[in-house]
Amino acid sequence: MVSSRNFTVAPDNSSKEVSLKGDLKSRFSNYMEKDSVFENKDALTTNWRPERILHRDEKINNLASILAPSLKGEDPSNVFIYGSVGTGKTLITKHVTSELQDVAEEQEVDLNIVYINCKMKKVADTEYRLLAKLCEQLGKEVPSTGLPTDEVYNRFFEALQNQKGVVIIALDEIDALVKKVGDEFLYNLTRINDDLRETKVSILGISNDLNFTEYMDSRVKSSLSEEEIIFSPYNAIELREILQERTERGFVEDALVDGVISKCSALAAQEHGDARRALDLIRVAGELAERSSEEEVRKKHVDKAQEKIERDRVVETVESQPKHSKIVLYTILDMAEDDEEVATGDVYSEYKQWCGEIDVSPLTQRRVSGLISELDMLGVINANVISKGRYGRTRQISVDLSESIRAQIENMIENKFYI
Repeated sequence: MVSSRNFTVAPDNSSKEVSLKGDLKSRFSNYMEKDSVFENKDALTTNWRPERILHRDEKINNLASILAPSLKGEDPSNVFIYGSVGTGKTLITKHVTSELQDVAEEQEVDLNIVYINCKMKKVADTEYRLLAKLCEQLGKEVPSTGLPTDEVYNRFFEALQNQKGVVIIALDEIDALVKKVGDEFLYNLTRINDDLRETKVSILGISNDLNFTEYMDSRVKSSLSEEEIIFSPYNAIELREILQERTERGFVEDALVDGVISKCSALAAQEHGDARRALDLIRVAGELAERSSEEEVRKKHVDKAQEKIERDRVVETVESQPKHSKIVLYTILDMAEDDEEVATGDVYSEYKQWCGEIDVSPLTQRRVSGLISELDMLGVINANVISKGRYGRTRQISVDLSESIRAQIENMIENKFYI
């Protein structure tokens, strides 16, 4: 007996799957056969070590003269390098220390140079991890977690004792670490020479914050006794020359139309003379041109690259913020849809309502005010202090983001908190 139940026959998608696979294979094959606008894309990144470093001779010589005593076994001064993002601080540090290490090896001088980027997650975002990474680079293994901090210091001290001569510890973006864990570890590093017999330790700090040491404890500043090198931003002419040299390596001949390099240089000069920004602009412009199957990189590609980089930067910045910063920003974006500017007090009232909606305990008004300041400093919002006469002062907050960036941020926060 045949059942009267209705059966639904599933559609046969096998041919569609085969078609999709065929389309992808065809796309990848076409990409492999297509001529690229790039000759060597690595030359357009910040990790590239150029043969010539332009417009930084004075800084190179200053740093070299400070570190040179290490070649005679003398303890060089602690040195701090300051400057905005993309002004060549890391590039020059790596260049000078690499040359210094080469000479030390040629002359059979005991010299060990340790470099750590303090902003990298799970590398040096806590005092423990910093010490563990230092131990690792000095040849002593330490587990990533589990030991008392005092024990990690003991192992670090033992690792230093096993060295001879000078150890230069280069801490890039050191301000990021100090903001997270305080400055006590710096004091400990500078005082460690008092207990070492055959090893001398020198600190080389790199920071984007010119006022970094002003927030330190006075005894830490005293123990550092550092020399300073200030990196000023590049101007448009310097950036153009840097890009000209990089693009000769990075792009095939005649891939860039006239005016592309000048436009990237001018835009980056407006962004505090940031060479990293200039390189990102011209590289992403090349990528966008290539995706459009165009053989030349034009100014329109630079415009699109600028929008893409700005969107990625802001969204990435917001994504890395703590939970309550995201809620505060979402509150501001929600309020700024109706009003061009919103007051700090109004933000706090609505922020508390949002916290109730998503079952999160609200912070105090003072802490929220601090989060607003941090978002302003990051460039995500604009918070201007307005005087109200005898009624005191308040901050008027505005948002200067494109529609697409705002929408992407709102969607990201909504998905995070199920708003």
